[in-house]
Amino acid sequence: MILTVKKDCDRNELQRLMNQLEKKGLELNFSEGANYIVLGLVGDTTALDVDWLKSFTCVKEVTRVQAPYKKANRLFHPEDSVIDVSGVKVGGQEKIVVIGGPCSVEGEEMICDIAQQVKDAGGVMLRGGAYKPRTSPYAFQGMGTEGILAMVQAREKTGLPIVSELMSADKIDEFVEHVDLIQVGARNMQNFDLLKALGKIDKPVLLKRGLANTIEEWIMAAEYIMAGGNKNVILCERGIRTFEKYTRNTLDLSVVPIIKERTHLPIIIGPSHATGDWKLVEAMSLAAIAAGADGLIIEVHACPECAWSDGAQSLKPAKFASLIEKGRAIAKVIGREL
Repeated sequence: MILTVKKDCDRNELQRLMNQLEKKGLELNFSEGANYIVLGLVGDTTALDVDWLKSFTCVKEVTRVQAPYKKANRLFHPEDSVIDVSGVKVGGQEKIVVIGGPCSVEGEEMICDIAQQVKDAGGVMLRGGAYKPRTSPYAFQGMGTEGILAMVQAREKTGLPIVSELMSADKIDEFVEHVDLIQVGARNMQNFDLLKALGKIDKPVLLKRGLANTIEEWIMAAEYIMAGGNKNVILCERGIRTFEKYTRNTLDLSVVPIIKERTHLPIIIGPSHATGDWKLVEAMSLAAIAAGADGLIIEVHACPECAWSDGAQSLKPAKFASLIEKGRAIAKVIGREL
């Protein structure tokens, strides 16, 4: 249930109302904007009398919420959330962010070189996989801790915050210490124990949509993290599995306006995994910007044909730079910056 409260209300009356609601066993989410105050009521609200609520002069409107998610719901939090990733702000009307880097970290020298090229091109964060979930148990699984520490060196040399995928809760301490934006991959979107553990930290989380999950299931996964106390969630659409064979996955750009309408969370697009083909990445990136995405996460490799994983979908640094330049023009059309 949502209570819209008059901005110029009697604060003492508002506090009395809040105290009575808490006595009824309800959790209150308080959000104060420039022109309104919103109280989100979480719990069993079926017995609440709407007329009783409206008897308080501070209450302007009462709305019952049908969606199963509360923390991520825009009704509970009308203003866009802006997530701060070590100084890089994502969401709202902030600059559209571009994250670049290789699918897999292949060594310290390699990741430091790519980090510098990503920065020179206009990228603001460095991505890289140190722990890799692979379909085949015989494929390269990542460098592990050595890969994370190599990314830390790249951050020290370039200043770029680092993004890497966490696969299991037992590595959380390592990621909290070293990683700026913790990524939950598509295959782990419904790893509820992992999501609950991430709810207990205050590091930003990049939550990718599952291979075959609905939008509501995706938002509910974010709700797990937020219900635990961590409000710093960024959603990432990276393509879903369909019957189409010409692309690795099917990029669902319709989620951008849907997420914007139904939640207050930022959303970024991953065109590399979505298409699986470097030739399609630029077009899908520009389309994502036009659709209103808050950022892009793109695979970049200096020598894709030699990449240890996913070379076919990786852009060379010069192509990455060209994409960003074109992206700035698209962003300007929709009133944003990149």
